[in-house]
Amino acid sequence: MAVRQDTIWERFLSPVVRLLIDEDGLRRYADSIDWEKESDRYRRDDVIIPWYYSNQNFHGIAGGYLTYDAAVTYDPITHYVLPPNESIVRQALVDAVKVKPRRILDLGCGTGSTTLMLKQAFPEAEVIGLDLSPYMLVRAEDKARNAGLDIVWRHGNAEKTGLRDATFDLVTASLLFHETPDAVSLAILRESFRLLGTGGQVLILDGNQKTLRQLEWLNDVFEEPYIREYAASSIEANMGAAGFEAVRSQDVWWINQVTSGIKPIATENIRRYTHTSVDNNDLEGLGSPAFGIMA
Repeated sequence: MAVRQDTIWERFLSPVVRLLIDEDGLRRYADSIDWEKESDRYRRDDVIIPWYYSNQNFHGIAGGYLTYDAAVTYDPITHYVLPPNESIVRQALVDAVKVKPRRILDLGCGTGSTTLMLKQAFPEAEVIGLDLSPYMLVRAEDKARNAGLDIVWRHGNAEKTGLRDATFDLVTASLLFHETPDAVSLAILRESFRLLGTGGQVLILDGNQKTLRQLEWLNDVFEEPYIREYAASSIEANMGAAGFEAVRSQDVWWINQVTSGIKPIATENIRRYTHTSVDNNDLEGLGSPAFGIMA
């Protein structure tokens, strides 16, 4: 897929952002890492890269997120293009947490910006970041190490994580759904429902769908192949279809939104869990009580 040269991003915004970014510093950072060797530590043979992810460019980057260039440039670009401030927007998701999580799964974690904030907010919780790009995980681990945070990074597909049923109290996704077809977003929500224990919470931070529908030109700003499909859809409706209740959305500075849902309490066959520990490459054995259920 060729980069669209007529996007507002390519014609106007990219040159401005490049003036603000220390490109020499980014290149030095990129050259300091053996990306193939480091990404091999995360790459799992059982993870199949889906067509919608591998056959598209995102943000004008050839090859999308399956390159180390994407891992190096994602943070500085996002810092300038996520109004009013990236930290404020991501903090809105953290502030929307209503459970007391013992185990957190951040889907499509990318370079781990939200994942790190979740670990900082809930230091006693076990936090796992999952992403399809092993290159993004290399960058995420580097950030976590520099921040002194113990986070598990896992290569995987948010549609089918391979993790055990009902073993998380909180599942999150930040800026992921606008980069997936609507059917995939629904599949991710159904997987989130499966992974959550009774009373567990799902939180989705992404673009404000009402705003995107009203201001069509916003859909042309970046090279986002699924943005119009995202805008026409409803995260709230998809959450309901996946089985969540108490579904609510809140605007975040008009251009973003956080949507929350709760896995309802079952009336029978409520499972009980005990916490165990395994290494980073065998997370399937981990278990923890869902919020509100005592072991």
